[in-house]
Amino acid sequence: MRCIASLFVLCSALLLSGCIAKTALDVVTAPVKIISKAADVATTSQSESDEKRGRELRKREEELGKLDRKRKKLADKCFSGDRSSCRDLDEVEAEILALSPGMPVEPNYN
Repeated sequence: MRCIASLFVLCSALLLSGCIAKTALDVVTAPVKIISKAADVATTSQSESDEKRGRELRKREEELGKLDRKRKKLADKCFSGDRSSCRDLDEVEAEILALSPGMPVEPNYN
């Protein structure tokens, strides 16, 4: 009986040693994995920043295009003598000026 118990303990130890080693490895590497995941989530890569900036610029350019078209229509009405269009024209021009400083200047290669 004692031989069977010893054999059982020996076999159990051999079979469980792989599981224990894997568990120990998981416990040791868990903090590193958690920290690296947190750092990845907390930081943005350069390409992500570039994509975000590009989206912002496209949105601003689109808004400036709409305001410019509106400004041209209001300017025509204002020059025709419509005073309310002149007031609206001033407001639109102020909006254009507010959006313009954020736009990069395109180089002139001519």
